[in-house]
Amino acid sequence: MRALVVQHDHLTEPGPVGARLVERGYDLTTVTVVPEHRHHAPDVAFDFPEAADWDLVVSLGAPWSVYDTAAVGSWIEGELALLRKAHHLGVPVLGVCFGAQALTTALGGSVEPAPRPEIGWTEIDSHDPSLVGHGPWMQWHYDRCVLPPGAEEVAVNAVGVQAFRAGRSLGVQFHPEITMRMLCGWLANGGTEQALRHHVNAGQLMNRTRDLAPAARANARRLVDAFLDRVACTTH
Repeated sequence: MRALVVQHDHLTEPGPVGARLVERGYDLTTVTVVPEHRHHAPDVAFDFPEAADWDLVVSLGAPWSVYDTAAVGSWIEGELALLRKAHHLGVPVLGVCFGAQALTTALGGSVEPAPRPEIGWTEIDSHDPSLVGHGPWMQWHYDRCVLPPGAEEVAVNAVGVQAFRAGRSLGVQFHPEITMRMLCGWLANGGTEQALRHHVNAGQLMNRTRDLAPAARANARRLVDAFLDRVACTTH
């Protein structure tokens, strides 16, 4: 089975989500949209693969906003087309943070600024804990999803939708793929200053992430398993 992983920048990797997909028999092909030297100028040209060539698509997080076309340029339209076509063909999509926002936009929803940023580990209210657990999950985002017609809200908190299901696809606002390496990369590329502006101590965040690493990996495994066994395998 072939899985396409859309990695938007050099910092946000598939992590334990990708590792579990490999354990479940998927051959991962990861494409990086914005190379490292364009991290602060992400309006690059990029041709996305055809949706029909894959058994699964994973769209990861990114430090930009889906609706900020002045920053990301034209490639976002290519990704939206990929996700829309995958949904039409019944190819399951797992959208993570930015990827969830791209998925909701592709299917006719939208993305808007959240009432406040979420940075750090939070628990969420899940309507279906066997599909999406309560966490705690790693959060780092400034926007929130407005769901498309027909999508099912799976989890929520005071900031907004935290997980949703649409056909054979699942979007989650949080970061099950988080690793210490990833967090260090975020912090080193402007994240420390962002966290400070929102009264989050970067050192404490790193310590909490280190302490929660075993539980976070287990939660990611459970999420991937539930996605594959309960969402991706359903009749389109």
